[in-house]
Order: sequence, then C-alpha cells, then structure tokens
Amino acid sequence: MYFRNIALVLTCLIIISCASNPVTGKKELNLVSETQEVEIGTENYIPTQQIQGGTLITDPALNKYVQTIGKKLAAVSDRPKLPYEFVVLNNSTPNAWALPGGKIAINRGLLVELDNEAELASVLGHEIVHAAARHGAKSMERGLLLDLSVAAVGVATGADKNSALIVGAAGFGSQLISKKYGRDAELESDLYGMKYMSKAGYNPIAAVTLQEKFVRLSQEKKSNWINGLFASHPPSQERVQINKQTALALGSKGKLNTENYKNNIAYLIRTKPGYDAYDQGREALAKDAAKTALKLAEKAIAIEPQESIFHTLKGDALMRQNAFSAAESSYTSAINFNSKYFLHYLQRGLLREKLKNDSAAKKDLMQSIKLLPTENAHYSLGNIALRQGNTQLAKAHFAKASNNNSNLGKKATKAFVKLDMPDNPNKYLNMQFQLDKYNKLLINIENSTPVTIKDLSFIVSVKLNGNHSNREKLTLNQTIKPGDKQIFATQITTIPGKTTLKDVTVSIVELKVLD
Repeated sequence: MYFRNIALVLTCLIIISCASNPVTGKKELNLVSETQEVEIGTENYIPTQQIQGGTLITDPALNKYVQTIGKKLAAVSDRPKLPYEFVVLNNSTPNAWALPGGKIAINRGLLVELDNEAELASVLGHEIVHAAARHGAKSMERGLLLDLSVAAVGVATGADKNSALIVGAAGFGSQLISKKYGRDAELESDLYGMKYMSKAGYNPIAAVTLQEKFVRLSQEKKSNWINGLFASHPPSQERVQINKQTALALGSKGKLNTENYKNNIAYLIRTKPGYDAYDQGREALAKDAAKTALKLAEKAIAIEPQESIFHTLKGDALMRQNAFSAAESSYTSAINFNSKYFLHYLQRGLLREKLKNDSAAKKDLMQSIKLLPTENAHYSLGNIALRQGNTQLAKAHFAKASNNNSNLGKKATKAFVKLDMPDNPNKYLNMQFQLDKYNKLLINIENSTPVTIKDLSFIVSVKLNGNHSNREKLTLNQTIKPGDKQIFATQITTIPGKTTLKDVTVSIVELKVLD
C-alpha cells in the first residue's frame, strides 16, 4: 500500500513537472526551476573554482578576453538571459566545465592547447549548451528522483531518515562538473554550440578540428587529458563525423581569429615553463623529494615572481625541511599576491598551529574555511579549541573533519569520540544481555570505537511489579581496547527467578578514555 502511494506521488510529480527543453524543445522532466538552477550555480561557483586551483589573476587581460568571447556566444544562445559568468582557472589540466545557471570555467591548461579564437568559441559554446539545455540540472533531477524514492522507502520501513550523508557546497559542485556526460548530451552540446559560434561570427569548422585533436589525444592516453576534459567530455570519431556534417550545413563563413588568439594567450605561452616547473615540483613533493621541489619552485618564481602558487610550493618544500620561518614567509608572500585562494591561508594556518601560534593560526584557518571548508582546517581548529579549553567547539570542528575515511578523517573521528564518549557513553558501546542459570545478569560489551576504555560503571535496574527497583551500581575494571569484546557477570543476586530480560535496564554512567 505504501509503495503504491509512493509510485502515485512520483507519477503525479513527473506529469506536473514536464516541460519543453529551452534549447531542444523536447518534452522532459523539470523538477529544478530556473531560479533553483541559478541559485545552485551561484552557490557552488566560487567553492568549485577553489577546488580547481582558483582563478588566474596574474593575467587580468586574458580573463577579460575569455569573458568577452563567452558573453558574445551567450547573447546568441537559446537562454540569453541566464546570468552567465566566465573565468580562467589556474590549473594546468586541460578542462572546461559548466554549472547550472550559466557558471562556466576554462582551465589555463586547455587554453594553451587551442589554436585559434574559434576553437575557444567552440569550447565555450559547448559549455554554454550544457548550462542552457539543463544537462547539469537533469543530472540533479535524476538524483532527486532517487533521493525521493530512498526517503519514501525509509518512511515505509521505519528507517532513520536522518542517516543521510550531507555533502558540502564545494563537494556538490565538484560532483556536478566531474559527472560524465552521456552521448546525447555531448552531441546536443556539439550541435547547438556550433550554431551559437556560427551566429557569433566564427567558422564552425573549428569545432571539427578541435574534436579531431581531442580524439588524437585520447588515443595517446595522456593522463592530464584523461583526468581532465575527457573524464566528463569523452571524445569520439562519431562526434567528429557528425560535427563535419553540421559544419557543412552551417557553411564555412566566419572567422578563426588565429593571430588575435595567439596575442591574447602570449602570457600563458611565456610563463608555461614556470607552470611546468611548478607541476614537476608538486610531483617531486608527493615523492618526498623536498630539495628538488624547492629548486623547481625557485625556478618557477624566477619566471613569474607574482604567481602565488609558486610561493606556496616553495613554502611547502621548506616545511618538509623544517625551515619553518622561511616557509611562513613564503606563505605570506603567496597571500600578498593572491588573497582569494584558500590554500595559502590553509598552509600558513597549519604551520602556525604546528608552532602553537594559536591566535594567528586560528585567523588563517578560519579565512581558509570561508573560501573552502576542508577537513585539515577543521581538524587544526579542533586542536586549537581543545588547547584553549573549549571542548564543545573542539567537538564541532572534529565532527566536521570526520566525514570521510581518510587518515585525517579517522584521526578526527578518534578525537571527537574521546571528547564525546564520557558525556554520551551509551551511544558508543554495543551491549547485549542474558541471564545465566543462576539468574545472574551477563553483560556482553563490544568496543567498536577507535579508543581504549576502562572502569565502566553501570546502573542496573530491575522492574518489579511494574516499577523499577533494585537499582545497583556496578563497575567493570577491565581495559577494553578497540574491537575487544568482554562478558561481564554481575554480582546482582536480587533478580527474582521469574524476571525476564524485558524487566532489566542497563545504562553506563561513567567510564575512562585512555587514548
């Protein structure tokens, strides 16, 4: 009966919410309104940029150039009134993405791979269609339907509806842009993107040459392409052939603007060796080659002294060599060059927390969280709050840092349990009860927490004649390590022979946490 009602509600919802796609004109499910699209895109745009490296601020003219091309294409799109935004991200991975509501980004690493302005228009036009044709919104709607069914089943089965995993704004945006588009969505974006670029005065043949390049690079299996653009925008020979047919239908009129494009990306070409050195330095640091990373950071800084991420790499390399004062100075330089990127504040805050400079560390870490909440920042803020005697604030930070299975997440979970378990012992230990042949109570205790405990004190209450009486306090002096199980035989002799387990209540009132 419950499931029939759920199916009826979902069917009605689907019927009521059907609408025409603003680009293709096809009838489709529409559970996410345009207002919601814009709100979701706006809310997730900045955090998602932060995850992807932040905006490229060393070449403001390049950002204006990309914005000009993007707005020209958006103006001839099927949804010109969406609040489109375009940014260049400081990321070497070739990629571009769109969030619902017209929030679009292209990586520095993709711009250096393009040959002309028309190819840039092809990329941006393709992303505009993803936003205009609601491809991201449709992915969300499929997830929303799943969530509705899970919630409905939960109600029907009596499951805890509060047990859902909550994902932060940044994580949600990252999921949206990394989601692999299906064949139909990619073909739609190619088709209408080429129409937009043609209307804007660009030669649509650039979409063909671009797709041919992508197919060739995918066959070479270069990891930066596989992990970037191709992860969400898989190229194919089919797309090349269909794009050729579209270009033929649209005609070969329009500009490529090769020279203009080369002039506008001249900065990226000039500084590319610096960014290559930076990427190599990050790889070296991942292999614990701090000296090599430091040399590469200094090489990058010599090429572009005002690039903030180069200074943060230098700080990280110095940190590995315990050169704390020099590392802090490098992080400060990074912040001075770019005060809008979370990583600079995070790294300086982590260093300052390590040095027990709690006041300065807290300021940095809170600023990093404003830009992008991370488990690292929350874990260090938990340590600071604990040193300052604010247990409740420490618990709040440790709880936020413990929402995944990483090593730091596990440490945060342990830190949280150590603080919370003495106040709420009964929610952490698994206990089962039985009566032996002498009618004595046996308590089976399993410690599934990450901490060791001892000196458990219980209150055992036995219900007689409908009332709880014979309350006795018992103490278990054994040490129980994580994963251990103990069987505790109580010394209660006042449990009447006809008493059942339903009449017995056991609660932990006190324990000690050892680690």
